[in-house]
Amino acid sequence: MQRQKTSPAFSEYVGGRHELGQNFLADPALITAIQRLVRTQTQGPIIELGAGDGALTAPLARLGRPVTALELDPRRVRRLQTRFGDAVDVGDAVAVDVVRADVLRYRFPATPHTIVGNVPFHLTTAIIRKLLSERGWTASVLIVQWEVARRRAGVGGASMLTAAWWPWYEFELVRRIPAAAFRPVPSVDAGLLTMRRRRVPLVEERGGYQAFVKQVFQAPGRGLEEMVGRTGRVRRAELRAWARREGIPARALPKDLAAEDWARLWELARR
Repeated sequence: MQRQKTSPAFSEYVGGRHELGQNFLADPALITAIQRLVRTQTQGPIIELGAGDGALTAPLARLGRPVTALELDPRRVRRLQTRFGDAVDVGDAVAVDVVRADVLRYRFPATPHTIVGNVPFHLTTAIIRKLLSERGWTASVLIVQWEVARRRAGVGGASMLTAAWWPWYEFELVRRIPAAAFRPVPSVDAGLLTMRRRRVPLVEERGGYQAFVKQVFQAPGRGLEEMVGRTGRVRRAELRAWARREGIPARALPKDLAAEDWARLWELARR
């Protein structure tokens, strides 16, 4: 297959390694939009996941905030260190700390920071799970597979993972990203997803709440009343009265509830 031409702003090593799930950004307008989003809606030091050839790294460095770029591929780590170690070719940008690291094993700092990354599609859920369990970061801007982005943001129905973490995080689907924005071109589109840690959680007890969410999602039944009833945590008469007060349809499913609905349902279940 003929190699597609790209902007001179990018490295000559445009294509990612298939075994690492690398699909690198090759749309300057999109990169600019992500830089603007990070600048206007996040604060503090930045940790970039999977820096690749530095398409996002350079714009992030120009924000004047400390940047740590994580990359697993040793060849690209060396190129990134040469390019960004002293920030010579990125104008007034700050120097970037380039670290060879597996994101799933990396020890993120406990101090406040922002996460930015173009996440390998096959590792999207695993990386999101790891991030949600971390304590330090306050906001993340992630490029993930389109369907995952939709489900994390609760578009068309929330997944069990989203419902389990909603009391502590806000999820937003910013936009759809066409597959043509990447090199090599993946088989599916991507989505730009933001996750923000809530200043005041909707629920205090994490373990009990998350176990309850799992019970409800995995319970057999044709609707929320039947499924929650099978957990034995709420009497059906109480559940019906609660659903009427909250305006929740009788045939609603767990995926149809919003973050606030889950928090109030948990309050009912824990009495």
